[in-house]
Amino acid sequence: MQYGADYNPEQWDEATWHDDVRLMREAKVTMVSLGIFAWSRIQPDENTFDFEWLDTVIELLHANGIAVDLATATASPPAWAVENYPAILPQDENGATYWPGSRQHYAPSSPDYRRLAARLVTEIANRYAAHPAVVLWHVNNEYGCHVHYDYSDNAAVAFRTWLQRKYGSIDALNTAWGTAFWSQRYGSFGQIVPPRKAPYSHNPAGALDFKRFTSDTLLELFTMERDIIRAAGATQPITTNFMGAFPPLDYWKWAAEVDVVSDDNYADPNDPQSFRSAAFSRDLMRSLKPGTPWILMEQATNAVSWRPSNAPKAPGQMAALSMQAVGRGADGILFFQWRQSRRGSEKFHSAMVPQAGTETRTWREVTALGDALDRLPELPRGDSRASVAIVFEWENLWALSNPDHPVALDYVQLVQRWYAALHRQNVSIDVVQTTSDLSGYSLVVLAHGYLLTDAGAQNLEAFVQRGGHLLVTAFSDIVDESDAFREGGFQVGLRDVLGVCVEDFGALVPPAPSGGSSAPGENHAEVAAVFGSLRGEYLAEELQVIDDGRPVEVLGRYIDGRLAGAPALTSRATGSGVAHYLATIPDDEGMLAVTRWALEDAGVQPVLSTPSEWVEAARRGDVLTVINHGREPVEVEVEGTDLLSGASVSRLELEPFGWALLRTEAAETTSPSD
Repeated sequence: MQYGADYNPEQWDEATWHDDVRLMREAKVTMVSLGIFAWSRIQPDENTFDFEWLDTVIELLHANGIAVDLATATASPPAWAVENYPAILPQDENGATYWPGSRQHYAPSSPDYRRLAARLVTEIANRYAAHPAVVLWHVNNEYGCHVHYDYSDNAAVAFRTWLQRKYGSIDALNTAWGTAFWSQRYGSFGQIVPPRKAPYSHNPAGALDFKRFTSDTLLELFTMERDIIRAAGATQPITTNFMGAFPPLDYWKWAAEVDVVSDDNYADPNDPQSFRSAAFSRDLMRSLKPGTPWILMEQATNAVSWRPSNAPKAPGQMAALSMQAVGRGADGILFFQWRQSRRGSEKFHSAMVPQAGTETRTWREVTALGDALDRLPELPRGDSRASVAIVFEWENLWALSNPDHPVALDYVQLVQRWYAALHRQNVSIDVVQTTSDLSGYSLVVLAHGYLLTDAGAQNLEAFVQRGGHLLVTAFSDIVDESDAFREGGFQVGLRDVLGVCVEDFGALVPPAPSGGSSAPGENHAEVAAVFGSLRGEYLAEELQVIDDGRPVEVLGRYIDGRLAGAPALTSRATGSGVAHYLATIPDDEGMLAVTRWALEDAGVQPVLSTPSEWVEAARRGDVLTVINHGREPVEVEVEGTDLLSGASVSRLELEPFGWALLRTEAAETTSPSD
């Protein structure tokens, strides 16, 4: 179990380095991420490299038993690079340049940036590939975090090349993009530009491809650096830090290229429910590379510096969120950063060593967590034994983020709300794609799967045929991979398994942030279903039940508004399984009711029955993690052996943000393929 933080010794004098190492040993730090923003220190000008200071730091860490996650330092080009090669700077959709003075000011497609970055990485890798202190390589940092999309001339050239590789001919592109609309037909790839500022909406297929291109282009930067490191003879694993469900990058593709997944996550202490969205990110990271432990590369010890209100974490909350990651498959708990900066835009961001010193609650909690992690035995390799999966796909996110839909939907937020409803019931959840192997699950939730490929539809239907339970929610199976309607209406891909199709989407006035109504009947639809009533929002779809000789059961109907009496929740049995369709988007309590019913119908049991929704339970093989995220003490009945004390446990008494890791009997899971 690795424990540590980003370490930025270039901000401090050498005397402080020795104090840092002394304190690291006291906190039981095992690894630090080194050199992430050190390009200008390593290469002060184009023809000079200075490694003496870095040699000293690495040797000092190594002599004190602290391993290094060595960064390639390419995330923030130095001033000389911009001065010599101004075309490396990115531009926004208005043609405005992102100037230096911050970080991440590079155009990913810039040949000059790629050449300079490759040279830097080559020098670093050749020098440290065989160093015994280096146990992990950290490529760049948070790709795309600040510059989500680059619209520069460099990007335009690279986008055309990407499109030509994908489509082969301009005629094939015109067909896929539907450029007969609005006289958008192209005569050559050279006529295509990124979706820069335009009078009105962009071609949706073109905008979707630009997002694919951006993710692929940034991934090219990662693989370029990774391959340079490997060519230098490095055998250590190589990673780059993800950022949860970060919209611009398709981490399903990225996960196949990294040796170990790492994640940066900053749960907001101002939001008492943020531990649920944090849990979603943990399960997503674990699911990206099943069976491989991941690393929580960054989190805050206390407050951050970049929200409108930067609340501190409550006593114990930092450890609770750290152990949540451990319970959901992490084998490393790290922070940004080791020592709090005295200058710069992140000086108010908390750190393992606070500006206020070591006589602080933060330092006491840092050392206590280090001690607890140090005493943990080796843990199982991240197996959640989940019988529930929820679909999350970046291409669907990109397509849904285009304008000109019946109603604007925030896909990430909605998927996390469906996840939260399941999380409240303490079931183990994997995050999957529609094309993933679904054979081990009892219930799969396809939440607002607007873009559904033929392969995804076929895989979901096969899952139901084998005995799985599929819950499909509103605005699903609408377009193909080119963001185009299929021949035959909506729900073409899943029509046989669902037995319904949508005639009209029935857009509602979106709910107000406070949850109040704009006017009676304008922003919700009441539904009476087998499990009770629920409030539907955003959409009240008008369903047509297909008359094809196979029965469809109507389990819920609208009870008010223009569709009163019409079907709102349906089920159809296919093969050994069943598929449900819900034609609206419930509020939080409605999502809880729907998922509770679907779990019962699929025979899914919770990991642990708890006395409060604030108590989270997660399984990692035969290790059960139980955390009280509430503000009141709780007692939890559970049998097991405490991993830290070795004591047998039949009841846990957990204070607010208290936690325990227990060795238990392995839980059985149901599987439709059994």
